[in-house]
This record gives sequence, C-alpha cells and structure tokens, in this order.
Amino acid sequence: MYRAIIQPALFAMDPENAHDLMRFGARLANSRIVQPVLHSLYGVQDARLAVQFAGLSCANPIGLAAGLDKNAELVGLCAGLGFGHLELGTVTALAQAGNPKPRIFRLSKDSALINRMGFPSHGADQLAQSLKIIRARFPVLPTIGINIGKSKLVELDRAIDDYRYSFEQLAQYADYVAVNVSSPNTQDLRQLQEKERLQALLRALSDVNLYKRPIFVKVAPDLSWAALDEVIECCLESSVAGIIATNTTLGRAGIVTSIDQAGGLSGAPLRARSLEVVRFIGARLGGKLSLIGVGGVATSEDVLAMLAAGASMVQLYTALIYQGPGVVRALNKGLIAFMDKHACRSLAEAIDLWNSSNHSPCFQVEG
Repeated sequence: MYRAIIQPALFAMDPENAHDLMRFGARLANSRIVQPVLHSLYGVQDARLAVQFAGLSCANPIGLAAGLDKNAELVGLCAGLGFGHLELGTVTALAQAGNPKPRIFRLSKDSALINRMGFPSHGADQLAQSLKIIRARFPVLPTIGINIGKSKLVELDRAIDDYRYSFEQLAQYADYVAVNVSSPNTQDLRQLQEKERLQALLRALSDVNLYKRPIFVKVAPDLSWAALDEVIECCLESSVAGIIATNTTLGRAGIVTSIDQAGGLSGAPLRARSLEVVRFIGARLGGKLSLIGVGGVATSEDVLAMLAAGASMVQLYTALIYQGPGVVRALNKGLIAFMDKHACRSLAEAIDLWNSSNHSPCFQVEG
C-alpha cells in the first residue's frame, strides 16, 4: 500500500511538506494505545537479533539515523516501527530555523536525497522538556540516542561551550549522545574533526558527563584516510564509546540524476563509500570502541555487510523514505531468513558465515 498509494502521494509534494505531513500524522502514534498496535504490525521478535553496543542492549541491529526526528516528535511512531534504537536530532543549544527553503531534494532514480537543512532545531531546552514528557508517557522505548550539533550563530572558537550546554541539558534523557562534527550544511563545522579541536571538545563533554552516557563521534565520509586516522586516534585517546560512520557526503559520484544543488547526499550512492569507511575504522579500532554504520543501508545484505565490516549496529533514514514503514521489519525478516537457512544461532554466527562465504547474497523476505 505504501509503494502503490502513499509514496506517490507524498512524492508529489515538496519533500519538506511531505515530512511535515508525516510529523502531523505521527502525533496519533504518540500514544500508549496506537504505539503497541504499530509494534504488533511492524515489530519482529527473535532473540538472535539482539545486539549490544557501548554497554547498551537493543532488540535488533537496525537503528534510525539522526535527521528524521530532530525535535522528538516521531518517537512513538518510530518506536512502533520496530527500530532497535532511535537517534534523535541533530539538536542545537539555540533554537534556530536552519537554512532557507527549499532544502531537501529527492533523487528518485538514485534512491537518494540531498539535504542542506542546516540543523533546524527547537533548541536543547525545548527538546529536554519534550523528552521528559515522552519518557514518562512511554516507560519502555528502544535505546534513545541524542545527536548534538553547533548552533549557527555561535563562532567556531566558542563551539565547545555550545555543545557542552546541549549535552548538560539532554544527557539525562539519552541512552547515548552523538557529537555531530561532520554535517556539511553548517559553515566550518567539519573543522571540528581536526584533532586538536576534537580532543578539546570531547574532553569538555567528558568532564560534564555526570550521567556517564556513552559518547559517539559522527564522522564524514569525505575525510582522507590520514584525517580519519587522526579522528580514530583522538577517539581512542578520549573517553568516548565509539564512532558513527558516516554522515552525508558532498560528493556526487555515481548518481544518474542531473541536479545542481548544494548539500549532503544520502541513500544508495553513499553505500559503497560508507562501507569502505566502516571497514577502515573497524580494522583500526579492533573492537576497542563501538562502531555504528550508516549510509545507503537498504537491504539485509547491506546490514550484514556493515556488521561484517566491524559495525555493532546500523542506521538508516533514506531507505525509510523510499521503502516505507515496513523497511525495518523487512530487514529483520531478511536477517532471520539468512540465519534460518544456515542454521545460525546468533547474528555473530551469521556474520562469521557472511565473511567466510565471501559476501554471498542474503536470502530476502519482503514485507
């Protein structure tokens, strides 16, 4: 029904208007009555899917990437879709409107999006209040991550104070906090991936981490191997829990759509580069930190490939837009089918088999 009726209707609209319509409809799902109904339709129960990362337990390895739910308006809906974890944000300390519209563009032939949102955010204070209400309304939720970024009006040299404020307001409501220093849509933000700046930022956040929340650093896919090595070294030297790889890309390699729009590219064209970066980081980390793989994840083969490359979890966003609310169920069903076919007792066994069989195709189940 989504692909036949709902997606064509949504795709006939401006992308951000379609997202706003979804946010409006999602209010119905933010109830204790509707959310369990959704989970009965889209949730998948199988103990073999359970994973752990950074000391946190999740029912399955499929997470929602930051960007879809910036202000915690879709938590009930997304929890009902069967995600193992939800990453909310990016949120900034100051409330801000983001970049001028239009700022989201569909590349349907490429199953991709370009966005230059610029962190539109209600601000850390408002998000904290929203999460306080949500936590009270839903005693049981998937693992919740909160992604924090720099406010646009704050100079780069004052970024630490800006991030620290968001962290202090929000950490108590998060299961983990992701530090976004890699969005291409906030001027100079990616300079915070430079080793000295990143070290100072992570040190400041660790100093105020009173709730001992795992801290993740989200990196760009456009970094050189040498620059990635510096980020990895910095993370290993700091008291962070892991790395999220990757954010959207400024590159346009591999797309067939003719489009001249600035912003970060997500979706299928990012898959190969994100997997390459995850494999690089995974080899360097050697299991010392957790790793979350994101970028172009759309099939259970993509999930297995990311996990086999060293990721503990994966995240998706663009695949949800193109495949609809059943995507998480389909991916988890695909993983179960693979494990059933090969008599795997756990995802770990499936990953070992995936590696030993030279990445043979995964058996897919639709719906």
